[in-house]
Amino acid sequence: MTRPVFVVFAVVAFALIIISAETAIVTPGRQWPVIVLGVLCAAALEIPKLQVGSVRHRTPVITLPVIALLSLETVLPLRIAVGVMVTGVLLIEVTRTHSWAIALYRAGLTGFGGVICSLVYLGLGGLGVPVLIKAAVASVVYVGFVIAVETIRMRYTRTTFDLGGKPMLSPRRVLLVAGGYAAIAAIAAQWNHAFTDGTNESIGVVVVLLTLTLIAAAEKLVIRSVIMRRRLVGMIAGVADLNASTFVETPRRDVSTDGASGTDAAADITEMLCRAVSRTVGVESVTVRDAPPVPGEIGVVVALTAGTEQYVVARRDPMDRGFTRDDELALRALARTADTVVTARSDIGGLIVRANTDPLTGLPNYGAFQVALANINEHRNYDEALAVLFLDLDDFKKLNDRFGHQSGDSVLHELGRRLRRAVGPHDVVARVGGDEFVVILTRLTSLAEAKAMAEEILSAASQPLRVGDNQFTMVLSMGLAYSARQESDVSLLIHDADQSMLAVKRSRRAGGPSNESSLSISEHRSTAMDDLIAHAIDDDLLELAFQPIVSLVTGQIWAFEALVRYTDADLGPVSPPALVEKAKSLGRLDALTRQVAIKAMRAAADFRLEDSRIVCMTFNIEASQIVPGRLGDFVEILADRYPEISLCLELNERSVSRVSAEIRAQVEHLRDAGIMIALDDYGSEDSSVDALVRLPMDILKIDRSLVDDLADIRQREVLTALQGFGDKLEYSMIVEGVENAFMAEQLQMLGIRAAQGFHYGMPESYAVTMHRLERFGAKAVMPGGVPTASTTDAAPASVPPAPPAVPASTAAAGGVSGRVAATADPAPFPPAGPE
Repeated sequence: MTRPVFVVFAVVAFALIIISAETAIVTPGRQWPVIVLGVLCAAALEIPKLQVGSVRHRTPVITLPVIALLSLETVLPLRIAVGVMVTGVLLIEVTRTHSWAIALYRAGLTGFGGVICSLVYLGLGGLGVPVLIKAAVASVVYVGFVIAVETIRMRYTRTTFDLGGKPMLSPRRVLLVAGGYAAIAAIAAQWNHAFTDGTNESIGVVVVLLTLTLIAAAEKLVIRSVIMRRRLVGMIAGVADLNASTFVETPRRDVSTDGASGTDAAADITEMLCRAVSRTVGVESVTVRDAPPVPGEIGVVVALTAGTEQYVVARRDPMDRGFTRDDELALRALARTADTVVTARSDIGGLIVRANTDPLTGLPNYGAFQVALANINEHRNYDEALAVLFLDLDDFKKLNDRFGHQSGDSVLHELGRRLRRAVGPHDVVARVGGDEFVVILTRLTSLAEAKAMAEEILSAASQPLRVGDNQFTMVLSMGLAYSARQESDVSLLIHDADQSMLAVKRSRRAGGPSNESSLSISEHRSTAMDDLIAHAIDDDLLELAFQPIVSLVTGQIWAFEALVRYTDADLGPVSPPALVEKAKSLGRLDALTRQVAIKAMRAAADFRLEDSRIVCMTFNIEASQIVPGRLGDFVEILADRYPEISLCLELNERSVSRVSAEIRAQVEHLRDAGIMIALDDYGSEDSSVDALVRLPMDILKIDRSLVDDLADIRQREVLTALQGFGDKLEYSMIVEGVENAFMAEQLQMLGIRAAQGFHYGMPESYAVTMHRLERFGAKAVMPGGVPTASTTDAAPASVPPAPPAVPASTAAAGGVSGRVAATADPAPFPPAGPE
């Protein structure tokens, strides 16, 4: 708080206390027991602090000792009653904060508000307003004054003020607090004025003050219980998230198999720790810094990076509830957990480094090279080429035999150093055998560029080398394999490079140059799968299978989930996950999703014509795809085209782990337009508690891993809890992976209302699904059991001809209520993850 503000309120507090004390001393018939009890009641009413803002601990809180003031006015002059209230507030705040500055500010603010409240109360009394109404109005004026002052103070005394886009004040909370305390103040004042014979006034006031003190104590206990429960839930979630973190801190970036540096790992664990502390302790801000905590803050020493001690410091606004011993213990527990996780991950990282490093040269070994090549191939852009160079040091065995292993080791070490210096920062050098090295050249644009770089590396590595008194001229054989596009099997690329290197050695043995290094280039290659998938998407050749989603309450199908399929005439069925991943690498994921969506909704319309109980169709989409610049406008138009079918977008939990404000706002917009949002695969290995509140949703789909053993009471309790969350947070829940009647019965007993799995039907083609609806209608389980895929092979899989294509750029004209489901099997379509 700024010095002028402090001075003003401190002067007000002292003035009101002095005036009150002077008046009480000189006034005959003083009510000292009532005054003492009034001080205690005001102090008790100052303890419970109620949130009136949208974000806990970052917005104003309100206390209402003014109720004690309004209760005292029948036996004490208001100037004395105001001083009594200020004294109680000052005493409790000094005890709580151990800071006279904070206590005087709070007491002065309360006294200032009390004076305004008294003036309003007296003014309304002069107008003949009934006691009940003037007490209520005066207390509301007090609440408004305190909230206004605190809002201004917090806005202009905070250097950073992040409310996550929410308003500072919550209208609902403000109305509840103001209305509740207006009612209490009115009842208390009315009770006091019921004693008008002059002999029972003090007794009435004492009764009211004692009652108010008990109410304040009960309110404090309720708030404490809520805080304890929130702290316990936050502690469990925080410890689970910290222990579930998958980063591995490795000392060397070039040896790490996951590509995470120590700095990245420390940043990740720091973010997790701060989030856990904020959720568990409840703070205005939490930081990890070098400086220790100052008065008003709590902090614990942590070592999130090797050899560096810092403090994790939590801070609350001075006017908020003070930190308790339980808060400090919770902070300490989370910090210790983070320390333990960092130490364990660092130890694991060291083991990984040793397991993946060649001890002689310090380069990655063959295992690390394979992982690196697979990662580079998987995550490169569609137009980004790479090359693999396989190098062999000729006649190395003769060198070892003639000059000794120590000289041989020196030669290998120097060769590794030269290779590492000759490549770019994003390239990889590894020793994969006794005298064999491999280089991965990345971010290439042509075979000519790869050849030029390979020749430069060969020239640099072949320079004469002196070891002791001996000079060696290294002769290297190098094979190059070039890949223009992402490979489906990188082992073939390694094989090509190896064979090209062996071709150089065979040429040398057959009479080629024997005293100079040589390079052989294999035919540059790309995977035929790229062209196959691009052709299937561009020519609209994808097919769909449909799996029913049923209501356990009615025993009827109400939705279908669509699964993408493609079978090539030569290669046979293409794995759906491979299909989707390949579409991503080709830059055609949006085209694939658009094709699946159109066919799924067209089929859903036909299903509903056959049985009107089919009302919804769902398909999976990555969170990043729903923005207007990609598929946001398209899905709105598609939903509008089929007003009788509810369209549901399934977002895999991994794709919403880090969402921007733009995507969050787009989700709200789509829901307002009538499009349903589902969170898919909840309960898989990547799940966390905050996923339930990260994005607004209509449906939570439970992964089969949470229901694979319903005989286990723990699984049943988890499902019951999730169903309870769904009921309170107003989203529906669908359990996936229901394989048999026993699982279905158990889910019904637990109160689960919707399910999906082979018990109700395997994913089948459009024709087979239509045949099922024609014969059995929307029955959840078909008589005689669920047919296997082999019984339906003869059925055509095509979907009826499409209506005119939906233009992705056209604006949607309206919303739809409700929507059905579309995914790939065994993994949902498209599998969520980073693009």
